[in-house]
Amino acid sequence: MHSGILMSVADWIENLLMAFIGNMDIVSIIMLFVKIGGIFGVVLTSAIVLVYMERKICGFMQVRLGPNRVGPRGTLQSVADMLKLLGKEDIIPERVDKIVWALSPMLLFVPAALVYSVFPFDDGAIFADLNIGIFFVIAISAQSVLPFLMGGFASNNKYSLIGAMRTVAQMLSYEIPLVFALLGIVMITGSMKMSTIVEMQSEVWFIALQPLAFLIFVICATAETNRTPFDLVEGESEIIGGPFTEYSGMRWALFFLAEYANLLAASILTTTLFLGGWHGPYLPGMLWFWIKVFAMIFIFMWFRWTFPRFRVDQMLSFGWKVLLPVALVNVLLTGIGVYVYRWLC
Repeated sequence: MHSGILMSVADWIENLLMAFIGNMDIVSIIMLFVKIGGIFGVVLTSAIVLVYMERKICGFMQVRLGPNRVGPRGTLQSVADMLKLLGKEDIIPERVDKIVWALSPMLLFVPAALVYSVFPFDDGAIFADLNIGIFFVIAISAQSVLPFLMGGFASNNKYSLIGAMRTVAQMLSYEIPLVFALLGIVMITGSMKMSTIVEMQSEVWFIALQPLAFLIFVICATAETNRTPFDLVEGESEIIGGPFTEYSGMRWALFFLAEYANLLAASILTTTLFLGGWHGPYLPGMLWFWIKVFAMIFIFMWFRWTFPRFRVDQMLSFGWKVLLPVALVNVLLTGIGVYVYRWLC
C-alpha cells in the first residue's frame, strides 16, 4: 500500500508548527484551518483547471482550437477570466430581496466544498473518515437545492423563478434513483465509510459487481450537477440564465465555481465508490486516484458536447419511469446476490 502523500505533508506542517509553538491544542486548531483551507484551495484550483479543460475539449469536439491566446496554448485563459469577473461591477437590481439574493451564491458554494471533507484522496489522506460517509455526501449535496430556490425567488424575475423550480424538480427526481444506486454498494460492503469501501475494492472494483448501479449513478450525477443533457436549469433559449439571470460579477462567479466543484465531487465520488479509489498497479495511489477522476471528468464533459438538451417532460419521465424502477430492480438483485453469497460462504 502506497503511503499517503497528503498525510505526509500534513504531518510535516504539524511538526513544523509544534517546533515553533509547542502547544498541541493551538497546533490542532491551526491544523484544522490549514486542512479547511486546503479543501477550498483544491476546489478553487480545480475549477480554474476544469474551465480550461472543458474549453479545450469543446474545441476538440467542434474541430477548432479552443483558447490559445492568453498564455502558452491558452493556459492562462481561466486566470484572465477570473480577473475579469473580479473587476466587473456588482449590480444589485432594485426589486430583489437583497439579503436572500446575496446569500444564495455563498450558500451554494459551501456544500459544494464541504463534501470534500469525507473523500479519501489516498490511503489515509482524508479529512474526516466518517462512519456515515455516503450518507453525509448525500445529505450535504441535497442542500444545494435551497440556494437555487432562494436565488430564483429573491431575484423577483420570472425566468429566475422558473429556472429555480426546474432545479427543484430535477434534483428531487434524480436524487432518489441515485440513492438507490449507492444502496447496492452499502449492501455489499455493509458500511457507509468511504475508506472501507475503497479498501474492499483492492481486488475487484465495484463497477464489475454493480455495472447497472454505475450507469444509473453516472446519469443521476450528470443531472445533479445540471450538465447537458440535463441543463434545463439555465436553458438559454427558454429562460435566459435561469436562477443566475440577475447575478453578475463575483456573485455569478460563485455559481460558476460551484458547478465545477460539483463536477469534480461527482467524479471523485464515482472513482471512490466504483473505480477502486487509489488502488492500481505500479503507480502511486494518489496518481491512480487522479487519473481515474480526470477520466470521469472527461466523460461528463464528453456528454455535454455530444447530447442535445432534454425537454422538461422528458427529463422527469426518464427519472421517474426509467431510472427509479431500474434502480429498485438493481437493489433487489443485489440483495439476492448478497444473501446467496453469504449462504454459500
